[in-house]
Amino acid sequence: MDEQLVSKTKQGTTTIGLMCRDGIVLAAEKRATAGMFIADKKSEKIYKITDHLVITTAGTVSDAQLLTKLIRAELKLKEVRTDREATAKEAANLLASLIYGNIRKYSLITGITQFLLSGIDRDGSHLYDLFVDGSVMECDDYVSSGSGSTMVYGVLEAMYKKDLTVKEGVDLCVKALNVAMQRDAASGNGILVYTVMKDGIRKVIDKDFDTSFKQ
Repeated sequence: MDEQLVSKTKQGTTTIGLMCRDGIVLAAEKRATAGMFIADKKSEKIYKITDHLVITTAGTVSDAQLLTKLIRAELKLKEVRTDREATAKEAANLLASLIYGNIRKYSLITGITQFLLSGIDRDGSHLYDLFVDGSVMECDDYVSSGSGSTMVYGVLEAMYKKDLTVKEGVDLCVKALNVAMQRDAASGNGILVYTVMKDGIRKVIDKDFDTSFKQ
Protein backbone atom coordinates (compact mmCIF):
# COMPACT_ATOMS: atom_id res chain seq x y z
CA MET A 1 0.00 0.00 0.00
CA ASP A 2 1.02 3.62 -0.56
CA GLU A 3 3.30 4.68 2.34
CA GLN A 4 1.90 8.23 2.37
CA LEU A 5 -1.65 6.88 2.67
CA VAL A 6 -0.66 4.52 5.48
CA SER A 7 1.03 7.35 7.38
CA LYS A 8 -2.13 9.48 7.23
CA THR A 9 -4.17 6.73 8.90
CA LYS A 10 -1.84 6.90 11.91
CA GLN A 11 -3.01 10.39 12.88
CA GLY A 12 -5.28 10.07 15.91
CA THR A 13 -7.44 7.36 17.52
CA THR A 14 -6.92 3.82 18.74
CA THR A 15 -9.41 1.08 17.92
CA ILE A 16 -9.13 -2.68 18.45
CA GLY A 17 -10.92 -5.76 17.13
CA LEU A 18 -10.33 -9.10 18.85
CA MET A 19 -11.57 -12.57 17.88
CA CYS A 20 -12.42 -14.85 20.81
CA ARG A 21 -13.66 -18.41 20.99
CA ASP A 22 -17.18 -17.34 21.98
CA GLY A 23 -17.46 -13.99 20.21
CA ILE A 24 -15.72 -10.75 19.27
CA VAL A 25 -14.55 -7.72 21.25
CA LEU A 26 -14.36 -4.20 19.80
CA ALA A 27 -12.74 -1.39 21.77
CA ALA A 28 -11.79 2.26 21.30
CA GLU A 29 -10.68 5.26 23.31
CA LYS A 30 -12.65 8.52 23.27
CA ARG A 31 -10.33 11.36 22.27
CA ALA A 32 -10.93 13.22 18.99
CA THR A 33 -8.21 15.56 17.80
CA ALA A 34 -7.81 18.33 15.23
CA GLY A 35 -4.08 18.51 14.76
CA MET A 36 -2.64 19.19 18.22
CA PHE A 37 -6.01 20.35 19.58
CA ILE A 38 -8.26 17.97 21.54
CA ALA A 39 -11.61 18.63 19.88
CA ASP A 40 -13.75 16.14 21.82
CA LYS A 41 -13.14 14.17 25.02
CA LYS A 42 -16.23 11.94 24.73
CA SER A 43 -16.15 10.88 21.10
CA GLU A 44 -18.17 7.77 20.18
CA LYS A 45 -16.10 5.57 17.87
CA ILE A 46 -18.16 2.36 17.95
CA TYR A 47 -21.60 2.11 16.31
CA LYS A 48 -24.22 -0.56 15.79
CA ILE A 49 -25.29 -0.61 12.14
CA THR A 50 -27.75 -3.53 12.47
CA ASP A 51 -28.88 -5.77 15.33
CA HIS A 52 -25.97 -8.13 14.54
CA LEU A 53 -23.28 -5.88 13.05
CA VAL A 54 -21.11 -3.22 14.67
CA ILE A 55 -18.25 -1.01 13.46
CA THR A 56 -15.41 1.10 14.84
CA THR A 57 -14.42 4.33 13.11
CA ALA A 58 -11.12 6.10 12.59
CA GLY A 59 -10.10 9.01 10.40
CA THR A 60 -11.90 12.15 9.25
CA VAL A 61 -14.88 12.47 11.59
CA SER A 62 -17.37 13.97 9.11
CA ASP A 63 -16.69 11.27 6.53
CA ALA A 64 -16.86 8.50 9.14
CA GLN A 65 -20.22 9.80 10.38
CA LEU A 66 -21.62 10.11 6.85
CA LEU A 67 -20.47 6.63 5.79
CA THR A 68 -21.94 5.17 8.99
CA LYS A 69 -25.33 6.71 8.15
CA LEU A 70 -25.10 5.52 4.55
CA ILE A 71 -24.21 1.91 5.42
CA ARG A 72 -27.08 1.75 7.93
CA ALA A 73 -29.52 2.98 5.28
CA GLU A 74 -28.16 0.71 2.54
CA LEU A 75 -28.32 -2.37 4.76
CA LYS A 76 -31.90 -1.55 5.77
CA LEU A 77 -32.87 -1.16 2.11
CA LYS A 78 -31.19 -4.47 1.29
CA GLU A 79 -33.11 -6.17 4.09
CA VAL A 80 -36.43 -4.79 2.79
CA ARG A 81 -35.68 -5.81 -0.79
CA THR A 82 -34.38 -9.32 -0.05
CA ASP A 83 -36.42 -10.09 3.10
CA ARG A 84 -33.28 -11.08 4.98
CA GLU A 85 -30.52 -9.37 6.92
CA ALA A 86 -27.20 -8.92 5.12
CA THR A 87 -24.33 -11.17 6.11
CA ALA A 88 -21.18 -9.68 7.63
CA LYS A 89 -19.32 -10.28 4.37
CA GLU A 90 -21.99 -8.51 2.32
CA ALA A 91 -21.97 -5.56 4.73
CA ALA A 92 -18.15 -5.37 4.64
CA ASN A 93 -18.07 -5.36 0.84
CA LEU A 94 -20.80 -2.73 0.65
CA LEU A 95 -19.05 -0.45 3.14
CA ALA A 96 -15.76 -0.98 1.33
CA SER A 97 -17.35 0.25 -1.91
CA LEU A 98 -18.55 3.38 -0.13
CA ILE A 99 -15.04 3.98 1.25
CA TYR A 100 -13.54 3.40 -2.22
CA GLY A 101 -15.81 6.01 -3.78
CA ASN A 102 -15.39 8.47 -0.93
CA ILE A 103 -11.59 8.69 -1.00
CA ARG A 104 -11.46 8.97 -4.79
CA LYS A 105 -13.79 11.94 -5.16
CA TYR A 106 -12.33 15.44 -5.42
CA SER A 107 -12.55 17.38 -2.16
CA LEU A 108 -10.70 20.18 -0.38
CA ILE A 109 -10.77 17.93 2.70
CA THR A 110 -9.38 14.44 2.14
CA GLY A 111 -11.92 11.85 3.32
CA ILE A 112 -9.65 9.31 4.99
CA THR A 113 -11.60 6.74 6.99
CA GLN A 114 -10.86 3.26 8.30
CA PHE A 115 -13.40 0.90 9.82
CA LEU A 116 -13.36 -2.38 11.70
CA LEU A 117 -16.59 -4.32 11.12
CA SER A 118 -17.66 -7.34 13.13
CA GLY A 119 -20.73 -9.49 13.44
CA ILE A 120 -22.15 -12.96 13.83
CA ASP A 121 -24.31 -14.46 11.09
CA ARG A 122 -25.29 -17.90 9.79
CA ASP A 123 -21.68 -18.48 8.68
CA GLY A 124 -20.15 -17.76 12.10
CA SER A 125 -18.18 -14.90 13.67
CA HIS A 126 -16.44 -12.34 11.46
CA LEU A 127 -14.02 -9.45 11.91
CA TYR A 128 -13.08 -7.28 8.92
CA ASP A 129 -10.51 -4.53 8.51
CA LEU A 130 -11.79 -2.00 5.95
CA PHE A 131 -8.75 0.07 4.99
CA VAL A 132 -8.87 3.67 3.78
CA ASP A 133 -8.44 2.69 0.11
CA GLY A 134 -11.54 0.47 0.12
CA SER A 135 -9.73 -2.84 0.52
CA VAL A 136 -11.25 -5.58 2.71
CA MET A 137 -9.32 -8.01 4.89
CA GLU A 138 -10.93 -10.62 7.13
CA CYS A 139 -9.04 -11.12 10.40
CA ASP A 140 -8.93 -14.40 12.31
CA ASP A 141 -7.16 -13.05 15.41
CA TYR A 142 -6.86 -9.29 16.03
CA VAL A 143 -6.51 -5.94 14.32
CA SER A 144 -5.94 -2.35 15.42
CA SER A 145 -6.16 1.02 13.67
CA GLY A 146 -5.09 4.57 14.37
CA SER A 147 -2.06 6.30 15.85
CA GLY A 148 -2.06 4.13 18.97
CA SER A 149 -2.05 0.87 17.03
CA THR A 150 1.74 0.57 17.19
CA MET A 151 1.61 0.27 20.97
CA VAL A 152 -1.50 -1.93 20.85
CA TYR A 153 0.11 -4.46 18.51
CA GLY A 154 3.03 -4.84 20.91
CA VAL A 155 0.62 -5.86 23.69
CA LEU A 156 -1.51 -8.12 21.49
CA GLU A 157 1.48 -9.89 19.94
CA ALA A 158 2.69 -10.80 23.42
CA MET A 159 -0.59 -11.62 25.16
CA TYR A 160 -3.19 -12.75 22.59
CA LYS A 161 -4.19 -16.42 22.50
CA LYS A 162 -6.57 -18.16 20.10
CA ASP A 163 -8.74 -19.67 22.84
CA LEU A 164 -9.43 -16.44 24.73
CA THR A 165 -12.94 -16.05 26.12
CA VAL A 166 -14.81 -12.81 25.48
CA LYS A 167 -14.30 -11.84 29.13
CA GLU A 168 -10.54 -12.36 28.78
CA GLY A 169 -10.65 -10.48 25.47
CA VAL A 170 -12.28 -7.47 27.14
CA ASP A 171 -9.53 -7.42 29.78
CA LEU A 172 -6.84 -7.64 27.09
CA CYS A 173 -8.36 -4.81 25.07
CA VAL A 174 -8.46 -2.59 28.16
CA LYS A 175 -4.78 -3.32 28.84
CA ALA A 176 -3.85 -2.57 25.23
CA LEU A 177 -5.84 0.67 25.16
CA ASN A 178 -4.27 1.76 28.43
CA VAL A 179 -0.78 1.30 26.96
CA ALA A 180 -1.76 3.31 23.86
CA MET A 181 -3.25 6.12 25.95
CA GLN A 182 -0.10 6.30 28.07
CA ARG A 183 2.13 6.91 25.02
CA ASP A 184 -0.04 8.24 22.18
CA ALA A 185 -1.02 11.91 22.54
CA ALA A 186 -4.00 11.51 20.20
CA SER A 187 -5.60 8.74 22.30
CA GLY A 188 -7.22 9.13 25.70
CA ASN A 189 -10.04 10.51 27.87
CA GLY A 190 -12.03 7.28 28.10
CA ILE A 191 -12.68 3.72 26.97
CA LEU A 192 -15.58 2.16 25.07
CA VAL A 193 -15.85 -1.63 24.71
CA TYR A 194 -18.49 -3.72 22.91
CA THR A 195 -18.92 -7.49 22.75
CA VAL A 196 -20.49 -9.33 19.81
CA MET A 197 -21.91 -12.75 20.70
CA LYS A 198 -24.66 -15.08 19.53
CA ASP A 199 -27.11 -13.50 21.96
CA GLY A 200 -26.45 -10.00 20.64
CA ILE A 201 -24.27 -6.91 20.78
CA ARG A 202 -23.58 -5.37 24.19
CA LYS A 203 -21.80 -2.26 25.41
CA VAL A 204 -19.83 -3.62 28.37
CA ILE A 205 -17.59 -0.65 29.22
CA ASP A 206 -18.29 3.06 28.76
CA LYS A 207 -15.91 4.99 31.01
CA ASP A 208 -14.76 8.60 30.92
CA PHE A 209 -11.56 9.70 32.65
CA ASP A 210 -11.46 12.89 34.69
CA THR A 211 -8.09 14.49 33.94
CA SER A 212 -8.79 17.86 35.54
CA PHE A 213 -6.64 19.07 38.42
CA LYS A 214 -8.47 19.55 41.71
CA GLN A 215 -6.81 21.26 44.67
